[in-house]
Amino acid sequence: MTKIALVDDHVLLRNGLASLINSFSGYTVIFEANSGKHMIELLDPANLPEVILLDITMPEMNGYESALWLTTHYPQIKIMALTMLNDERSIIRMFKNGAKGYLLKDSRPQELKAALDNIVQKGVYLNKILCDNIMHSMKTNPESDDDIQKFTELSEQEKEFLGWACTDKSYREIAELMGTTPKTIDMYRDTLFEKLQTATRVGLALFAIKHDIARL
Repeated sequence: MTKIALVDDHVLLRNGLASLINSFSGYTVIFEANSGKHMIELLDPANLPEVILLDITMPEMNGYESALWLTTHYPQIKIMALTMLNDERSIIRMFKNGAKGYLLKDSRPQELKAALDNIVQKGVYLNKILCDNIMHSMKTNPESDDDIQKFTELSEQEKEFLGWACTDKSYREIAELMGTTPKTIDMYRDTLFEKLQTATRVGLALFAIKHDIARL
């Protein structure tokens, strides 16, 4: 069973969400918290959740602060924002603070299940609405000379890989699509981590979106 934790200050919503997730095959909610501070109190190093669904607007310790704390203290826990905020600033800030996915509270149950499956199996969840918001933000902010130089120095194979990195395909599936081996894909990934100064697939995806090479 994949262990899930919920952090949201709305009790009725949180309880309903817990019941829904517990009805999904292979998932169980191990605790519910009403703020980031409460979450810290409930975290048991001997029984950590694999995924934490994190609201943003909470008292005492909000979602941005909570995500950054989790990334610092428990980087193995995957964070998915679950919020009503749909602006690009909130999305980008959560990803910069360590989130691996971003989902709106008015999403359908099947989308929540798909998001959890992707977070667990592939380490990231990016949907079209999310990518469109980030793309809008990127296009309204001028590129730095450093960013332009990084892009021009990429090989065609690296650009193609970046495009696939913004999908829900696994690295093995990307290798098949590109007609190469998983070992070569790992080499592209590690090289791009160094070139683009990031350490996550989300960071690669954001760069791909910014430079219009994402396969949405």
